[in-house]
Amino acid sequence: MSKPKILAIVGPTASGKTSLSIELGKRFNGEIISADSRQVYRGLDIGTGKVTRAEMQGIHHHLLDVAPPQNVYTVADYVRDGRIAMDDILSREKLPIVVGGTFFYIDALLGAVSTPEVPPNVELRKELEKHSNEELFEMLKEKDSARAETIDPSNQRRLIRAIEIVSALGAVPKTQSVELYNALTLGIHIEKEDLLKNIHTRLVERIDAGMIEEVVSLHKNGLSYERMTELGIEYQYISQYLQDVITEDEMHTLIETKSWQYAKRQMTWLKRDKEIQWVRKDELEKIEGLVRGFVNN
Repeated sequence: MSKPKILAIVGPTASGKTSLSIELGKRFNGEIISADSRQVYRGLDIGTGKVTRAEMQGIHHHLLDVAPPQNVYTVADYVRDGRIAMDDILSREKLPIVVGGTFFYIDALLGAVSTPEVPPNVELRKELEKHSNEELFEMLKEKDSARAETIDPSNQRRLIRAIEIVSALGAVPKTQSVELYNALTLGIHIEKEDLLKNIHTRLVERIDAGMIEEVVSLHKNGLSYERMTELGIEYQYISQYLQDVITEDEMHTLIETKSWQYAKRQMTWLKRDKEIQWVRKDELEKIEGLVRGFVNN
């Protein structure tokens, strides 16, 4: 029996994955499954660049706003909910399009990696919590460099969990013998200068759109600054700015610098996957040909 066909779109942060996925959704009767570890949380809208209802252009999106930000939504939660969404889309004879920058989520959803069943190690966690994020990241890099390349180094909870798994298993499990879907993965190629410009422009636009006010509102509604440091670059440094730990200029610089460093780690990870077909976002005819050939073959 042939495996169900799905399309995956990957690329570094700010490379244009969202707009391309919507265009392909319109052209190929598709629905989108978000693979973003922060967009699953309700209220994290501007800071994560969550697609708006108008931007969706009628294309249905799955796995947005499925958890409160106070809770931790795990990769196991994502795999469970993602496969339910996948089955739903396929049952209606539509094309599932998985898109996002959390590549570990994508690999786990497609069956390329297993989600390890490692119970919490309370003693180890207490010990690790004494270390800074920078120290935790260096520990993870030493123990499992491949996992370090896919993780947000400012997310203490995720760093500790990764070290916990590595300590129990020796490394985060890599591959299973059989993947569950027949996937075409398109990677968006973008030049360094363009990516840097996109990161800068995106930050300016998000601040103008009310990203700082969003963090203020989240905090007023009970989301602690401590939790926000685990929710990614923007929330971490805006929280520090609001607590007068850093200046507004420092906040801007840190968000841009850390976003660029994150994009570089994403590209390092993606370049290991020889199955990815690299395209430029504006090569729509080429992209359409690749997808049409895949869907019709």
